[in-house]
Amino acid sequence: MNGDTLYSIGDLARRTGLTVKTVRFYSDRGIVPPTGRSPAGHRLYGIDAVARLDLVRTLRDLGVDLSTIRRLVEGEISLSEVAAAHAEALTVQIRTLRLRRAVLTAVTRRGSTHEEMDLMHKLAKLSEDERRRLIGDFLDTAFGGLDANPEFAGIRRSMTPELPDDPAPEQVEAWVELAELSQDPEFRGVMRRLAEQHAAERARGDATGPPRRDPVAMVRDQASPSLAAGIAPDSSRSDPVVAAVTARYANIVGRPDDADLRRRLLVRLESANDPRRDTYLRLLAVINGWPAPESLTPALDWFVQALRTRTSA
Repeated sequence: MNGDTLYSIGDLARRTGLTVKTVRFYSDRGIVPPTGRSPAGHRLYGIDAVARLDLVRTLRDLGVDLSTIRRLVEGEISLSEVAAAHAEALTVQIRTLRLRRAVLTAVTRRGSTHEEMDLMHKLAKLSEDERRRLIGDFLDTAFGGLDANPEFAGIRRSMTPELPDDPAPEQVEAWVELAELSQDPEFRGVMRRLAEQHAAERARGDATGPPRRDPVAMVRDQASPSLAAGIAPDSSRSDPVVAAVTARYANIVGRPDDADLRRRLLVRLESANDPRRDTYLRLLAVINGWPAPESLTPALDWFVQALRTRTSA
């Protein structure tokens, strides 16, 4: 056969492995137009029709629609443009399928109800912009008006979840739980009070100096050894621990270490000891792929009890 050989639809079907019906379908839509007609009026095709049908079959296997294929073979768009557009579309589809898989795996683990699965699916399929807006609203509630301070801006960034494009099931589950928690009005109130208390402490102390130790961090450092040693919070052996923390706190806020200051510190630590705060930080670490944070609850429980005993007395 030479380059001038013409092929019938049956010939094309045999050469390409497609059915006669499929070849006729593409011909009817102008994607593989005939070169001429036989004396009997049957459509005939040139050798380029074989290459065109191979290209069409490949593009269809990749999910390219017929309208785009026709524009391509007619020279309206280039193959690279088609490839780029469909690669992006496939990226979105793959991300969606991964999220669906993660949601279903999380539902299996949690034994979720229909309502929980529906909520989980809605939260998981939010776009990155939608997720940022949802968490941004929560962080605005907690730090709005305060985050002009670089210290608060840093805290805000450190509390922002970043769900990866290909999340593991446990990351999706953590994201859903964190998103639900961020909408809890009571938790929002707790976080706002903590931020305002921290800002007030900075204002009372030397706000122009370097950041000072947060009272929660001081309690962790001072109370943890006593807790590990099994010292009871109402024991006289815990007196030096309480005295050390209250003295440092008095220095931070620029007030005398008296009963009023200890009551203020007690309120501050009780707010910080809200279990939802610990939960948020734990979920945040899962979502962002960070090491699991140390729970501050045991040290705070111990010190709050020690301080409350002495404040009441």
